[in-house]
Amino acid sequence: MELFSVKGYGATSVSMIADAVGIRKASLYNHFESKQALLDELIASVIDEYNRHSMFVNVSWDDEEFTRDKTDLCAHKVAVQVKLHLRYILHDPTVSRGRKMLMIEQFSNPELGKLLTKMNYDDVMSYHVGMMRFFIKNGVLRDAGAETMAAQFCLPISAWLNLCDRENEPERELEAKALVDKHIANFFELYKA
Repeated sequence: MELFSVKGYGATSVSMIADAVGIRKASLYNHFESKQALLDELIASVIDEYNRHSMFVNVSWDDEEFTRDKTDLCAHKVAVQVKLHLRYILHDPTVSRGRKMLMIEQFSNPELGKLLTKMNYDDVMSYHVGMMRFFIKNGVLRDAGAETMAAQFCLPISAWLNLCDRENEPERELEAKALVDKHIANFFELYKA
């Protein structure tokens, strides 16, 4: 995963993989029939980790069970949740490397490009559209179009996450977290009911 997330699948040879794990190239084939089989296993682990831990999957803002503890959400509490999720995405080795690997491979592998779009855009937007509708329905925010509001809310955060991924500097992460706080406070103020 480390090699694929830095060099990409195409630029990583089986010899490089074997060297990285400290075995002979022939021994690697005892575990995986091909480099593609290894990639498939890594993708499966990324998808599994995503499905188990991402705040954007398997939730419905229309589900009373899910929203039961969300009625007191405010800008500050949302910012705390967002920053916790950012920390998880940036620092969990499987998630962080998986995201980077998908970013590298999105243009050469259409299936991985679709997976990246699902994880980084479709699921994120769907979650936030539901969240905006929930806030509108509960009188927290005024209705300015849930889809537009969701995009205005989450896409800057996605851009800051990508910046942190690319630059991988602690100062950049601190800057992003401060921007998240300001952004969410401003958003809630702008759209307050």
